[in-house]
Amino acid sequence: MKRIVLLRHGESPWNQENRFTGWTDVDLSEKGISEACKAGDTLKQACFTFQIAYTSYLKRAVKTLNCVLDRMNEDWIPVEKTWRLNEKHYGMLQGLNKSETAAKYGDEQVHIWRRSYDVAPDPVAVDDPRIPGKDPRYACIPDAEVPRTESLKDAIRRVMPYWECVIFPSLKKVDSVLVTAHGNSLRGIVKHLKGISDEDISQLNLPTAVPYVFEFDHQLNLEKDYFLGDPKEIEKLMEAVARQGSAKK
Repeated sequence: MKRIVLLRHGESPWNQENRFTGWTDVDLSEKGISEACKAGDTLKQACFTFQIAYTSYLKRAVKTLNCVLDRMNEDWIPVEKTWRLNEKHYGMLQGLNKSETAAKYGDEQVHIWRRSYDVAPDPVAVDDPRIPGKDPRYACIPDAEVPRTESLKDAIRRVMPYWECVIFPSLKKVDSVLVTAHGNSLRGIVKHLKGISDEDISQLNLPTAVPYVFEFDHQLNLEKDYFLGDPKEIEKLMEAVARQGSAKK
């Protein structure tokens, strides 16, 4: 059996404040650190081990991974970081409160911006400090590939080459892989693995720091997938994520 575990980062202060975060490099909150440590304990108690891990360039994902590996005593395994696993860029929405934005534009419009497949928010202006190209960590990325906004479709187009050429092929050499990233970059991977339609992907809400396990046979055919943890608790967490874009939470 081969396994890939997908893990959304722990809560950040902007998650706590219900803001659109995107590529803004927000740290973990105290609760987020606790969530990440709990995820590591859960994986260890379930006898998971990893041979390699992947994460984004954003500190909330990096620090979540560090907490998990520390709790599992696997700090030593190789870790690869890539901008391709970054969250969807939310354009001009980045930093805005989701409920306040829903009160202004309506729940339906905010749901489209958050969860639709091919509708992107308005882009940030070329002189906006939120453009990732002004950050030294993205200096080697061609300007044409640095986003000013993204739909989920755009984010998937960015994630998939790395998934198909690096992450998934690593299962040919190892038995277990951990990917710690973000709600939308991981939704793109889940969409690909499970063949979810463009329409139905809008209903997938990934809670913070809950391990999502995918098991494959030795020919790398998907056999089953499941969240690791208490099903009732996980359902409540997913419902809470779904409510974030409503004017009345």
